[in-house]
Amino acid sequence: MMAEDPVWITGVGLATSLGCDLGTLEASLLAGRSGVAVVTSFCTTDYPSRIAAELPAVPCPSGREPREFHALPRLEQAALWCVQATLEDAGLWNCRARRRIGLVLGIGAEWMGLWETDASRGGNRLHDPSQDDKSTLQRVHRAIGLTGPAVNLSAACASSNFALDIGRAWLRHGLVDVCVAGGCEMAVTPIGLATFGNLRALSRRNDDPTRASRPFDRDRDGFVLGEGGVAFVLERAADARHRSAHGYAEVAGCGSSSDAHHNVIPSPDPAWAGQAVKKALADARITPEQVDHINAHATSTPVGDATEAAVLRLVFGEALDQIPVTSTKSMTGHLLTAAGAIEALACLTAMKHRAIPPTINLDDSDVSLNLVANEPRPHRVDVAVSNSFGFGGSNACLVLRAV
Repeated sequence: MMAEDPVWITGVGLATSLGCDLGTLEASLLAGRSGVAVVTSFCTTDYPSRIAAELPAVPCPSGREPREFHALPRLEQAALWCVQATLEDAGLWNCRARRRIGLVLGIGAEWMGLWETDASRGGNRLHDPSQDDKSTLQRVHRAIGLTGPAVNLSAACASSNFALDIGRAWLRHGLVDVCVAGGCEMAVTPIGLATFGNLRALSRRNDDPTRASRPFDRDRDGFVLGEGGVAFVLERAADARHRSAHGYAEVAGCGSSSDAHHNVIPSPDPAWAGQAVKKALADARITPEQVDHINAHATSTPVGDATEAAVLRLVFGEALDQIPVTSTKSMTGHLLTAAGAIEALACLTAMKHRAIPPTINLDDSDVSLNLVANEPRPHRVDVAVSNSFGFGGSNACLVLRAV
């Protein structure tokens, strides 16, 4: 396969606070519905931030025994559901054994979550490495019955975009026939909420949770943790056409960079993250003027939002004034390693419905962007850009093109 040959998204599987099927999620995003609420899965009385976009019970995939499925760690449940659902959506579930299907998932802090849960039940998994013989990715790969390569990566909030980039590369180099790529995250745990809360990274708007995530708003005070996952089926456009598969979009461009400025603070120099965006546009062979929509990384932190606004202005120049920008983290919360995946899905929603999901809770913007505030905006989207800028300076940009 030549490097120029397109790779399509032909399947979607998801587990989010706004729904575990595409129709429900799309309706929620376009309605400006928030998935943020007071945390109920554990006691948060002494926490500075007591809110999150928690994932409700994960549906049991078809053909699996419900009691056994719900006894699995929640991260594994979400990953299994997403991977099986995306293969079913793509029409590849029943023929998966006859294809080399790769698996690339962004998953962060997996072992800490398992050790934390085990310790809360009186276990000693933290002190006994023999109990950690298989990762979530390995267990899902085996449970689904895939035969292609599998990679688990953790590059902070850029992980899912990296996963899609790797999956596309595997296809282009002929290493797989199909690739499942995306991310899953379950960071709403006692340690997760306490750690980010004590860093003062999280919103403390505990009495008004649905209005807590406020990207680009002057009154923002931090991000809100979210959890869940999204997995996509990637395949060569020629193969998808041959089997008359539905194409959601083309993964047209990917770009990445690393500024390594600080563990948690983005670089004040927009050139570093800007490199990722420029590379993605060049990879897609498009100009800034050809972009119809930008789903911003914007997490609702003062430093991060301002930095991204500077990045966008640097890359897009005057063209930026005509490009609608939104941050769906205002509704979903920040899914960390799965953020890029759910935001790519928000871009697909905009393409399908010709309407851009809003940034809710945006009452008084302090950045100069063409923001879609509080209500969806009717707009044809053929080319969408999705940014993911993570802790440690991991920057990734994705360009999706309608097919």
